[in-house]
Amino acid sequence: MEPVAPTSPIETDAVIVGAGPVGLFQVFELGLLEVKAHIIDSLPYPGGQCIELYPDKPIYDIPAVPVCTGKELTDSLLKQIEPFGATFHLGQEVTELQRREDGRFDVATAKGTRFVTKTVFIAAGVGAFQPRLLKVDGLEKHHDRQVFYRVKNPAQFAGKHLVIVGGGDSALDWTLNFAQDGPHKAESVILIHRRDGFRAAPASVARMKELCDALEMQFVIGQITGIEEQGDRLTGVKVTGSDGVTRVVPLDVLLVFFGLSPKLGPIAEWGLALERKQVVVDTEKFETSIPGVFAVGDINTYPGKKKLILSGFHEAALAAFGAAPYIFPDKRIHLQYTTTSPKLHKVLGVETPTFDD
Repeated sequence: MEPVAPTSPIETDAVIVGAGPVGLFQVFELGLLEVKAHIIDSLPYPGGQCIELYPDKPIYDIPAVPVCTGKELTDSLLKQIEPFGATFHLGQEVTELQRREDGRFDVATAKGTRFVTKTVFIAAGVGAFQPRLLKVDGLEKHHDRQVFYRVKNPAQFAGKHLVIVGGGDSALDWTLNFAQDGPHKAESVILIHRRDGFRAAPASVARMKELCDALEMQFVIGQITGIEEQGDRLTGVKVTGSDGVTRVVPLDVLLVFFGLSPKLGPIAEWGLALERKQVVVDTEKFETSIPGVFAVGDINTYPGKKKLILSGFHEAALAAFGAAPYIFPDKRIHLQYTTTSPKLHKVLGVETPTFDD
């Protein structure tokens, strides 16, 4: 359940901005140092790009995991961090980061959740994702009523006359979901794309064309150039084809999948040193130009940077150790190994193994 925004700030040792794989692993690395974290993400669920862009696509370069999907990776990371009791604040964008006189930071979200924290970890990927909008006069007022850019509850579209726009994996995946027999089958499905070529899995495109041949759905080449309304309801879209002819396509619901556009957003206003919309860090602690603020994963840049999940995991480990002096100024932090350390076994909630001679 989403925590209700309190009237007074939440005091904590660490705030993580971004709940993608690297942000989740940052929870783990801080947890090993007995630091509990609050984690904030603009998406309504953890997983970041992995869940939003390729939940079912295979990932092959996670060490010791030959293959996993974005969803499987996210689920495994969530299970791994369970012992550390991180608090999630989802569907919230961080809008404010300011240093206090006592050296800590004020952090606030657009929903009014406020924190006072000793350290901040920016793991925001390439920024907060916003859907690319279909720009047609008069369409905006129908957003979230008849026009949708994400499918959160497929059941609400079952039995409807759907028009789906786009040529990528999301457009094809949802087209097949609603056009084929199943619990979410629509009354009718029309896919609209500006050309006959697709940026989707060839098998999905082939299956879509099979459904068209079987008269289970339609595919129209063209672009939406206008809308038709009756009262306050959207009743159809005007589609201009490559032949220059505009036709009206009736609908109950319009689903638009033009992809997601990352926006650096308020991070750009926090006074951090930036280079090409990425946060500059050192390679010792992955600390930003503001002491006590760290940046890990795709959001950061440094000489030799590679945008790989495994690189982000390495950065999260060093950032946690780099943050420890701010959180425990009087404590010397030693590197311990999860294989042999009874202290870490206690933190993880596992038994220390005994070995026979």
